[in-house]
Amino acid sequence: MESSIKPDIQCEFLPLLRVYQDGHVERLLDTDFVPATSNDSLTGVLSKDITILTEPNISARLFFPKHINTNQKLPLLVYFHGGGFCISSPFTSKYHNYLNTLVAEANVIAVSVNYRKAPEHPIPTAYEDSWVALQWVVSHSNNDGPESCLNDHADFERVFLSGESAGANIAHNMAILAGHPEFGLSVPLLGVALVHPYFWGSDPIGSETANMDSKVATDRLWPFICPSNPDNNDPRVNPVSADAPSLTGLGCKRVLICVAEKDVLKDRGWVYYQELSRCGWMGVAEIMETDGEGHGFHLYDLQNEKAKDLIQRLAAFFNRDMPPLI
Repeated sequence: MESSIKPDIQCEFLPLLRVYQDGHVERLLDTDFVPATSNDSLTGVLSKDITILTEPNISARLFFPKHINTNQKLPLLVYFHGGGFCISSPFTSKYHNYLNTLVAEANVIAVSVNYRKAPEHPIPTAYEDSWVALQWVVSHSNNDGPESCLNDHADFERVFLSGESAGANIAHNMAILAGHPEFGLSVPLLGVALVHPYFWGSDPIGSETANMDSKVATDRLWPFICPSNPDNNDPRVNPVSADAPSLTGLGCKRVLICVAEKDVLKDRGWVYYQELSRCGWMGVAEIMETDGEGHGFHLYDLQNEKAKDLIQRLAAFFNRDMPPLI
C-alpha cells in the first residue's frame, strides 16, 4: 500500500503537527498570537508578558484583575496550558481568552507558563521549564522578586496550580516535586486543579476502547513526545503505575479533578481521584464530571453554560477557606 506521507515528511501527528526530514516542525493548530492587553474589552483583566529565563527561553503571561486595592492580596494561580506537550502557548487566543475569563470570575492573579515544546524539546523539558517557572514565581514570596505585581498582591498562603490536558499532567508532576523532601518549594501549595488531565497507561481501562480512533492517537502521544522512555506506563503519564511515586507525597492540601463524559481520558481522571481518596494522602480530593461534553470543550465556547459552570467551580475552589490542619 502506497504511503500517504510525502517524501519530505518524516512523520505526522495529525491534527497537531508534521515533522519534516530536515527537522522543521509544522504546527497545524493553535498557532495564532494575541498580544497582552492593559484592559481586556470583555473582562477588564490586565495582562503582560514576562521573561523568566533567557537561556533557555522560558516566558509567561501574567494576568491580574483590573481593580486591586493597594494592600489587597489575591490567590495566586500558576497555570500550564494544554496541547499534547507539542503545540499551543499562553499567547494563543484560546488560552489568553480562557485565562481572562477565569481570572475575572475567580479574582485571582495568574501566571500562564510558556514551556518549550516537543518534538524539538522532548520530555522532560516541559517539566524542567515548568519547575523553573514555579520556582521563579515563589521567589516573590518575600516581596523582593522581579515582578512588582506578584510582590505587592500575590497571597503566597493561597498558591494553586492548574492546567488543561497536558498542562494538568504538568501540574500533577509539579505537585509531586513540591512534596518531595529533596526538592520542595519555599512556600506550600494550597491546591491543584486538574482539568481533563492527560493521564494514560499501557492497558486500557473503562470505556477507553469504545472510541478506537481516540485511543490509538492517545497511545501514540507519549512515545512521540518522550522517545527516551516511550512506555505509556511511565510514572509521569501514569501516576498510578507500579513504578509511580505514592500519591501520599502530593505536595498540596486539596485537589479538584474535572473530567468530561465524552473524553477518552475521563476514566483515568476517575482512577486518579479514587487513588487519592484511598491512598492515605492527608488532603481533600473532589471531582466534577461534565455530562455530554468532550475533551477541552470549555476552551472553544466560554459562553456555553457548561463552560461557565466549570469556570465557576474552579473559581470557588480557588477562593474557598483554607482547610483546617489535620
